[in-house]
Amino acid sequence: MSVAKRRLAIWGSLLALLIAGIAYALRPQPIQVDLALAETGTLRVTIDEEGETRVRDVYTLHAPLRGQLQRITAEPGDVVKAGDTLLAQIEPAAPAFLDVRTEAELQAAVEAARAAYNFAAAELNKAKADLTFAEGERARARMLIERRTISQRSLEDAERAYNVAQANLATAEAGLKVREHELHQARSRLLSRQEIRTRSSACECVAVTAPVSGVVLQVMRRSEGVVEAGTPLLDIGDPADLEIVVNLLSEDAVQIRPGQKAIITGWGGEDLKGVVQRIEPFGKTEVSALGIEEQRVDVVLDFADPPERWRSLGHGYRVDVQVILFEGEVLRLPLGALFRQDDEWAVFVAADGQARLRRVAVGQRNSLSVEIREGLRPGQRVILYPSDRIKDGVTIVER
Repeated sequence: MSVAKRRLAIWGSLLALLIAGIAYALRPQPIQVDLALAETGTLRVTIDEEGETRVRDVYTLHAPLRGQLQRITAEPGDVVKAGDTLLAQIEPAAPAFLDVRTEAELQAAVEAARAAYNFAAAELNKAKADLTFAEGERARARMLIERRTISQRSLEDAERAYNVAQANLATAEAGLKVREHELHQARSRLLSRQEIRTRSSACECVAVTAPVSGVVLQVMRRSEGVVEAGTPLLDIGDPADLEIVVNLLSEDAVQIRPGQKAIITGWGGEDLKGVVQRIEPFGKTEVSALGIEEQRVDVVLDFADPPERWRSLGHGYRVDVQVILFEGEVLRLPLGALFRQDDEWAVFVAADGQARLRRVAVGQRNSLSVEIREGLRPGQRVILYPSDRIKDGVTIVER
C-alpha cells in the first residue's frame, strides 16, 4: 500500500471515530423521573381545623344586687351542690362621701324637718285645747237641754263641735308622727360612714348559693369590694359533660351534616372519635391573621369515646379536629401526579421505558391523594410532578 493510501485510511478511520463519538454524545438521553404506583387503598377526605372543648352547660353566677361583696374563697375545681354551697355574701354598701354643698343641703333639710315637727307639735296642742273646750261646751249643752233652756239644735251643734275637735286632734297627732319620721329621715342622710358601720353589724347579708350542682370552673371576681347588680362572680359547670366547638369557614361548614364522624387529635393523648352534633345557623364575620374578613360558623361535636379516655380534658382546652367527609377503598394516586390537559385531568403512565399520556376521571381528593375513577388500572406506574420536558412518547428512566 502506498503512503498516500495509508494516510487516507488512517485519517478516514479517525474521522469515522469522531463522527461516531459526536453522534453518540448527541443521542437523545432518557429523562429521569420519579414514579408512583396506582393502587387500591383507603382514602380519607377531611376538613381540618383547631377546636376548643367546653362544658355543655355553663352557669355564670351574677351579683343579685348592688352591695359590698365579701371575699370569695371558692377555688376552681371545688365541688358545689345546688342550694347548699355558699359561694358569696353581699352586705349593704356604705354610702358615698358628702361634698360641702350636699352636706349643707342636708343640714338645711334637717332644720326644715325640725321646724315642721315643732309646727306640728303646736298644732297638736291647739287641737287638744279645742277638744277640751268642745268637751266642756257639750257637757254644758247636755245640762241645759235637760232644763229646757236651749234648743235641740244647740245641743247638736255642741256635739258636732266636739266630734270635729276629736278628729282635729287625731289629725294633729298623725301629722306630728309624720314630721317626726321626716326629721329622722333627714338626720339619717347625715350619718357618717363610721356610724353606719357600727349600726350595720346587725344587718343580715344576702347569701349567694350555687344554683346547680357541679364544679367551679373559674372565679371572675375574688376580692372584696362594691359590686353592681349583675356583676359576674364565677362560672359553674360539669367538666364530665364536655363538647367540642370548631370555628369553620362557611364554605366548609355547608359540607358537614349532623352525625358525621370526626377524629380528635393534638390534645396530648391518643386519637379520639367524635360525632358532629349540630351546625350553628348563624355565621359571624371574623378577621383572619392576614387581615382578611371571613365568614365563620361554629360546628359542635360530641365525644364518641367513653369519658375515661378523655377525662383529663377540661373547659377551654385546645384540640385538632378532622371532620370526615369521605372514607372508603378506592384506586388512588398521589395528587402530584395529575395535571390539567385542556379541560380534563391527565397523567403520564410509564410503559416500556416511555411516557404515555393518559386522561383520567377523578373523584374524591385530599391534600395528598386523589381517587381515580377511570383511565388507570391498579398496578400501573405514573410519573410524579411531570415537568415541561415530559411529552407523550418521550424516553424516561426512574430516578
